[in-house]
Amino acid sequence: MIKLQNLSMSYPIEQSQLKVLDDAELSVADGETVAIVGPSGSGKTTLLILLAGLEQPRSGEITLDGITLNPLDADSLADIRRDKLGIIFQSFHLVQSLTALGNVALPLEIAGKENARERAYQMLDKVGLAQRQNHYPAQLSGGEQQRVAIARALVHAPKLVLADEPTGNLDVATGAIIIDLLFQLNADVGSTLVLVTHDDEVARRCQRVVHLQQGKLIEDRDHAISA
Repeated sequence: MIKLQNLSMSYPIEQSQLKVLDDAELSVADGETVAIVGPSGSGKTTLLILLAGLEQPRSGEITLDGITLNPLDADSLADIRRDKLGIIFQSFHLVQSLTALGNVALPLEIAGKENARERAYQMLDKVGLAQRQNHYPAQLSGGEQQRVAIARALVHAPKLVLADEPTGNLDVATGAIIIDLLFQLNADVGSTLVLVTHDDEVARRCQRVVHLQQGKLIEDRDHAISA
């Protein structure tokens, strides 16, 4: 599902460059669950942004589901995100003029799927927000907005889920429900899951744990053996 080759990324800071990825390499098979761990500021979110095709790396190659992202234009990358990806970032990016139901149904409606509203309601129910379906984002708490964003990311059963601290704005009980939902999607439809987390317990649920250290992706061999 994922293949990264010699992936490098840096950002300009004053008169120098801050390198966050340095010839990083990683392969993830279809249906795998992989946790990406590392200290704050190590580049974990940047890695997910690159995987989503939202930025271009300085060098190296990204392949998703057999498609190399580097040469694609913006429209083609948007099509891949629509058809194959579910993206859960810490920023919610909800459409303020749409209700919770409308936000969750949006990717299905854009793709021309049938029963979009019904499927959106079912997903809202799974994240515990069926009763808030007609509320707008401004009427929801931060945790509720996060759950709407998660429901929107998962409603089309994507082949690849990219999740950046998906429970960061949730209480413990709700966070556990969301994590269970991510792993249930993996079990039900074989979605590949790449999960950035600081939670050791969540990381241990993944089949593999990869540490991002000094721009390199390093496999946690102890975890791989125990799993």
